[in-house]
Amino acid sequence: MVKVGPHWDVLRAPAEIGERALELLGDASGAVIADYGLMYWLIPAGHAQDWPRLQAGIHALGAQGAEVAYVGVPPAHWRGGPRLHWRLPVGPDRYLTDPGRLREALVRAIAAEPVEGATAW
Repeated sequence: MVKVGPHWDVLRAPAEIGERALELLGDASGAVIADYGLMYWLIPAGHAQDWPRLQAGIHALGAQGAEVAYVGVPPAHWRGGPRLHWRLPVGPDRYLTDPGRLREALVRAIAAEPVEGATAW
């Protein structure tokens, strides 16, 4: 477990939405941790406090106020799940994701999500 805040903040999303956002981001995505149906993007430290609320299940975690958050960070060679692993491994050319691009991808991914109870005609 690594404390969130000193080096990066985290954006957590359900895997269904996260996978769509990951497709939209393409090469613009930084490292992504996956763990039992959740995905965690590393974003620059200090950006979680300004993150808008998008929908239930999407949360920004950072070092704001007295709140302390920790995230499981897998060893570099753990690249398969469903347990804790790197969905996109950290590396010299892949580390933090731009928060604005991530927000845009998540908004688009949420909009593409089927509405519960909707019927196709």
